[in-house]
Amino acid sequence: MSTGRRTALRSLVGGGLALCLPSAVRGQPYPAREVRVIVGFPPGGPLDLAARTIAPALQAGLGVPVRVENHVGASGNEATRQVVRATPDGGTLLLCGPVNTINTTLFPDLDFDFGRDIAPVAGIARVPLIAEVHPSVPVRSIPELIAHARANPGRVRVAYAGTGTPQHVAIELFQHLAGVRFALVPYLGSAAALSDLLRGAADAMFDPAPSSMPHVRAGRLVALATTGPARAEALPDLPTVAEALPGYEGGSWFGVCAPRGTPNAVVAKLNDAVNAGLQDAGVRRDLAALGATAMPGSSADFTDFVASETTRYTEIIRIAGIRAR
Repeated sequence: MSTGRRTALRSLVGGGLALCLPSAVRGQPYPAREVRVIVGFPPGGPLDLAARTIAPALQAGLGVPVRVENHVGASGNEATRQVVRATPDGGTLLLCGPVNTINTTLFPDLDFDFGRDIAPVAGIARVPLIAEVHPSVPVRSIPELIAHARANPGRVRVAYAGTGTPQHVAIELFQHLAGVRFALVPYLGSAAALSDLLRGAADAMFDPAPSSMPHVRAGRLVALATTGPARAEALPDLPTVAEALPGYEGGSWFGVCAPRGTPNAVVAKLNDAVNAGLQDAGVRRDLAALGATAMPGSSADFTDFVASETTRYTEIIRIAGIRAR
């Protein structure tokens, strides 16, 4: 082969390989195109609302359109799978939450490993659950709920949104630490569970703050406590469960993740955009309306948090003997 043909072939092959590489690796500025944020649950749910709250801030920080897409299925695993398999160039992101760390233990035969295959980028917010009862239930505090449950073992009907959800795990942890046994009533989602609680077909629920706060404020439900590590900014007068039950913590959180292998520079730019958004008064107002507390920090901070949550949920699921259905 002549020298000229070898040179031409090397140029052609090199060009082809370059086309296969992410834009950030090829030296093009990130982002070069629209960014997608994948949500594994339907529109209107907590994860979807978190995605749509932070998307404008991402768009402002990145300078390109940011589109939220809902890919529902397999308890959020289908959305995670799509992001795991996406090109690691920052063009496809996952709106992640506790369901991802729970699924790591709940579904041991998944064809991906969340801890290995996903790169945590930035936390968005933490959202507590509200431990609440129907007004007809004769309890008005966590100690009273524990006493009532002990006096009526297996008879206090607690509604929750399906096996392995953050609500389910929070209830199981409560039973373990308090030494009580509820009658757990699973539903296909929080809306159906909340509907039955409101009409008195269930006695209690550990429900995400955004959906329950209006009913609590209207007197249709009685809030006993929130489940986070500190009192909720939106409900400062309501104690935490841990104030009566030391060591207890439950609830939800939201963050942004990318496929493993996404360049560090891209992760850093995404992290900066999310953290800048969390300083915006409008974003903070929207989070407060959800009962959420902003969760700023570095990608390393968020990575440590996700790892800690995975370990914590693994232990709770093991103790409670929760199995996927």
